[in-house]
Amino acid sequence: MLRVKLLDPGARLPAVAHPGEDLGYDLFALESVLLAPRTTIKVRTGIAVEARNPATGAPLGLLVRDRSSMAARGIATTAGVIDAGYRGEILILMTNLGPTAVELKPGEKIAQMIPVPVLTGPVEQVADLEDSARASKGFGSSGR
Repeated sequence: MLRVKLLDPGARLPAVAHPGEDLGYDLFALESVLLAPRTTIKVRTGIAVEARNPATGAPLGLLVRDRSSMAARGIATTAGVIDAGYRGEILILMTNLGPTAVELKPGEKIAQMIPVPVLTGPVEQVADLEDSARASKGFGSSGR
């Protein structure tokens, strides 16, 4: 369940084009913004949210990710983690990777918001970790 508070009269509720099939909720730009080449800006959505697992009521975090239509225009979404307890306005960090300015219009779909379970727990310091097949093998250890 996604509970949404509209913080501005021009804000739009997140949308799902195909409920039960789409992974994320579409988010919309609140205002017209100009993304200059190779710069990052905060884009307002005008909404605050609370996400909960519909079956259990457990709080959910949210990951903000690119929309493929934005990525095709050279626009990346970055820093997209919304903690379950955050109740402020959802701001989307967007970077124009291209050489020309891009205008985003009010009401334009700009990002996706994907609900995820909160699995963080206490941190325990230990002297040793359990063995595993991979052990400490790092970069390139599974082949190329």
